[in-house]
Amino acid sequence: MRSGNLTSRNSRTAPEVEGKLAIWIEAARPKTLWAAVSPVLLGIAIAVGEGVFHPLSALLALTGALLIQVATNFHNDVADFEKGADREDRLGPRRLVAEGVISPKAMRRATILTFALAVLSGVYLMVRGGVPIVAIGFASILFGLAYTGGRYSLAYLGIADFFVFAFFGPIAVAGTVFVQDLTWPLAVWVAGAAPGLLCVNILLVNNLRDRVQDLESGKKTLIVRLGRRFGLGFYLFNIVVASLIPVVLWLQAEAPPGVLLSLPAAGLAMATWFRIKAIPESESSRLNPQLGATARVLLVHSLLFGLGWALWPLIA
Repeated sequence: MRSGNLTSRNSRTAPEVEGKLAIWIEAARPKTLWAAVSPVLLGIAIAVGEGVFHPLSALLALTGALLIQVATNFHNDVADFEKGADREDRLGPRRLVAEGVISPKAMRRATILTFALAVLSGVYLMVRGGVPIVAIGFASILFGLAYTGGRYSLAYLGIADFFVFAFFGPIAVAGTVFVQDLTWPLAVWVAGAAPGLLCVNILLVNNLRDRVQDLESGKKTLIVRLGRRFGLGFYLFNIVVASLIPVVLWLQAEAPPGVLLSLPAAGLAMATWFRIKAIPESESSRLNPQLGATARVLLVHSLLFGLGWALWPLIA
């Protein structure tokens, strides 16, 4: 009898555990994690191409980037709820605190725990890299907290785009190279600008979709402040500049010709821009698939750019 009761309890518990795990995976917003992964992969590829690849440092850099992004997503969920930005007419993926699936207290605890794990994963890198890596690590955490948290949050002031560019672009790529080689030449900072610009485009699509709701909620993003036309123009500008960066690095002999392998990503980006441009604001929910398409542009560019840099010494 006792054995039967135990089996019965376990059969009820397993689906509950699986359900809770699925909820937290959803809260982590897996589709957004490519924004954190892509520039780190590019930094790792550059290190491979330059013959300075350091496996442990590369792995820890990738782990830390993912944990910081997940913690930021957790924090955004509860912070937007507390600010009243997650309304019933929300067009994007559901927010779990706003829907009562996860309590604000539990989400705050998860945020603290995940940031703590990020710090723990970065201890070796901070010892290896010294003050620059300590500064980057803690600045990244502060950015994650300030994105939607606090009275003067970056997203609500309309300046988050500039921080997204910096932390998901030059800082991520150069920092990843630095923890492996302990140097960060100018070329890796320039190379990092491309994923930074393409990551800003992810934010632009999100804010184009939510412009009306953000306006009513007092969330003054760049799109709210400057309008839809500006957002579309900014998106196109980022595509053009990101596409030119590998060409400039090659022409200046700062990168191998293999980086030109990334150029087809520009065609993918332009096709996405035309689809975004064709969607009227009254049908903004149709932008959700373009959010994923924009993230894929970032990933494809970073992979092709990185592979071209990493593999060129083998074929040259």
